[in-house]
Amino acid sequence: MCRLPFSMLYFLLWKALAVIMPPIKNIEKKKRKYQEAKKVLSLICDQMGTSNNGYRESILEAVRQDTYEVVDEILFRSPDTINCKDEEGHNIIQLAIISRSEKVYNLIYHIIERTESYRKITDSCMNTLAHFTGRLAPSLALSRTVYATLQLQRELFWHEEVVKLMLPLELTKQNIDEETPAMVFTREHGDLMKEGENWLKTTSESCSITAALIVTVVFAAAITVPGGSNQESGIPVFKKEFAFTIFALSNAFALFTATTALLEFLTILTARFYERDFMYNLPKAVVIGLLMLILSTSSMMVAFAATLFLVFCEQRLWMLPPICAFACIPIWFVVLGKLSLFIDLIQSTYIPIFGKKSYLESCKINQKNTIFTY
Repeated sequence: MCRLPFSMLYFLLWKALAVIMPPIKNIEKKKRKYQEAKKVLSLICDQMGTSNNGYRESILEAVRQDTYEVVDEILFRSPDTINCKDEEGHNIIQLAIISRSEKVYNLIYHIIERTESYRKITDSCMNTLAHFTGRLAPSLALSRTVYATLQLQRELFWHEEVVKLMLPLELTKQNIDEETPAMVFTREHGDLMKEGENWLKTTSESCSITAALIVTVVFAAAITVPGGSNQESGIPVFKKEFAFTIFALSNAFALFTATTALLEFLTILTARFYERDFMYNLPKAVVIGLLMLILSTSSMMVAFAATLFLVFCEQRLWMLPPICAFACIPIWFVVLGKLSLFIDLIQSTYIPIFGKKSYLESCKINQKNTIFTY
C-alpha cells in the first residue's frame, strides 16, 4: 500500500525537476531514445535471423565505435560473427583491441579468457594481441582525453590488461619486423611520451610557482600576526579572539599544504619519466599536488578574511558578509580552473576501465551459455 504513494511522489518529483532544470529533461529524453533504439535493433535482428552474412559490416563498425549494445545483440543472435574479419584480416577481438574499444572488450573478455585459440591468434604479420596494444591508438580513441599524459596512461593500461592474458613466452615472440610487443609499444608511443613529459613539466612549473608564492605569503603572515604582539611578553594582542584562532589554524594549514604541493611538483620536475611512471606514479603526484594547491589557496583566503575581521570589523559587523564573498572569488577561480583536470586525473588513475561493469549486467551474451567456435 505504501508503494503507490511513493511511486507517485517519485514521478511528481521527477517531473518537477524536469521543469525546473532543463538538463534533467534532456536526460529523460535521451534515456527514452536509448530504450527505443534498443527495441529497433532487436526488431532488425529478428528480421535478419541467425545468419552471419548480413551482420559483418554492422558488427565491425560497432566494434570500431565501441557500441557494445549492437555487438551484444548480434553475437547473441549469431555467435559465429565473432570470427568476422575486416579488410586487413582482423577479427572482432583483434579489432576491439586495435580500436581501444574497452566496452566491447569487457563484453567479450570472458570469451577470450576461456578460449586459448583466441588468446594466441596472430595476423598475417605475426602480430599477437599484445603487439596490437603496442600500436598507437586511433585518433578517435586518443581524443577521449585531451591530456597527453592521460592518453599515454590509458595506453599503458591497455597494454598491461592484454599482457595478463598472454603466457610469458608469448610476450617475447617477434612479429615479421622482428619486434616484440614491448619494442612496438616503445617505438609507437615515443612522441606521445615526449608530449606527456612536456605537459607534466609545464603544469608542474606553473603550479610550483603558485605554491611557492602561497608559502611565502602565509609564512610572512605567521611571523607578523594581525594586530601585532605585546612588546613586553611577545604574546599576540588578539590571542583570545575566536577569529584569531581561525587565522592561526587556516594559516598553518595553508603553509603545510602549500609546502606539500611544492614538494610534489618539484618531484615531478626531477622525475626520470620512464614509461611505467606514467601509469601511476606521475599521475598520483599531480593529483596530490593539485589537491594540496586547492586546499592551500582556500586556507590562505580564510586566513586573510579572518585578519580583515580582526583588524576592521570589531565595530563594523556589516563588513563580514562582503569580506567572505570576496574571499570566495579566488577560491572559485582556482577550483574552476583545476577541477576538470583534477576529476580527469582521478577517473583515469583510480577508476579502472576494465573488469565487471554495471552496463554488462543487462548484456545477453553474459546471460546465455553461448557457444563460440573458432
